Amino acid sequence: MKRFFCFTLLLITALMVGCDSGDNSEPSGTGEGTSTTNTDNNAGGPVPTVAYVTNGVASFWDIAEAGAEQAAKDLGVNVLVQMPIDGVQDQKRMLEDLITSQVDGVAVSPIDSDNQLDVLNQVAEATTLITHDSDAADSNRELYIGMSNYDAGWMCGELIKEATKDVAGEVSIMIFVGRLEQVNARQRRQGLIDYLMDREKDDTRYDEPGSEIDNGRFVILGTRTDDFDFNKCKSYAEDTLTAYPDITCMVGLFAYNPPMILEALASADKLNEVHVIGFDEDASTLQAIIDGTCYGTVVQNPYQYGYQSVKVLAEHATGKQDISELDDFIDIPARKIEKDNVEEFWAELKKLTDETDSEEAGEEESAE
Repeated sequence: MKRFFCFTLLLITALMVGCDSGDNSEPSGTGEGTSTTNTDNNAGGPVPTVAYVTNGVASFWDIAEAGAEQAAKDLGVNVLVQMPIDGVQDQKRMLEDLITSQVDGVAVSPIDSDNQLDVLNQVAEATTLITHDSDAADSNRELYIGMSNYDAGWMCGELIKEATKDVAGEVSIMIFVGRLEQVNARQRRQGLIDYLMDREKDDTRYDEPGSEIDNGRFVILGTRTDDFDFNKCKSYAEDTLTAYPDITCMVGLFAYNPPMILEALASADKLNEVHVIGFDEDASTLQAIIDGTCYGTVVQNPYQYGYQSVKVLAEHATGKQDISELDDFIDIPARKIEKDNVEEFWAELKKLTDETDSEEAGEEESAE
């Protein structure tokens, strides 16, 4: 039986996450593949090519891409990074193309794992398949690289409770997220709800959206899904402020959600009137924590998602490590970022991406 494997916090700190890539209110990819190309490897044989497939286009995935590309350079393989723009069908097309291309391994964050088992298993039959960020445990994937999204949602609930501890009476909350078809989104939401409702931990529980969830102190008004449409997210936030002018807290579970919430609050002149809790390390979210308009955010480690995914596939493809000997869950834990640690955290992010950008710029100059 495969054993549970967890990176220590020391390793996570040493290999800190990458930074957001500038403008955080608009998508920054085209959906087409980008690649890091190496012409040889240490074994002297053909250079393997592995693929890293995200579940959308967002600043979060730019950080993961940086990690994937760095791992490809370090390990002497080629990596093809693909970001689907148009959801499930776009991701399905990418996976089918990768089967045809006969790549040496695929790491994917499934958009709708329950309804993608056929294509995922086709990939697993054709090459080495692993999942990252969001799992597909019922597929034939070899392992999952990510975190416990349920526990991360639980952390988000802790931030909500901390932020609203001085609020008299009931605390009203609206949740914003890209889509609930993704396992990671469902589990984050559920962890948050279970914590606030004072329930025992149970990552198999699922409260269907559509009705209020209330325990007298906290009330979940609803969940707004925008399918990665940034403008729709902002519109939903604006509509929420109109429908619930006295709302206490707004929570964004994907990287772009908190910035859109903050923009809606700024337009309504309600910054600092509504508590904002975020997910991930979007630059606008981090700046808002410094400014005091966002209480805190739960961050993953997308840089390591990308790096470790390519590392696992590359070492298997080059014969350095048999993937079947690895544990089926490589845990890269989440952490809470608040006002007392945000600047140190952000400085580490900037340092890593500045170094990555400098290396790339140097290579481009040398080629000219």
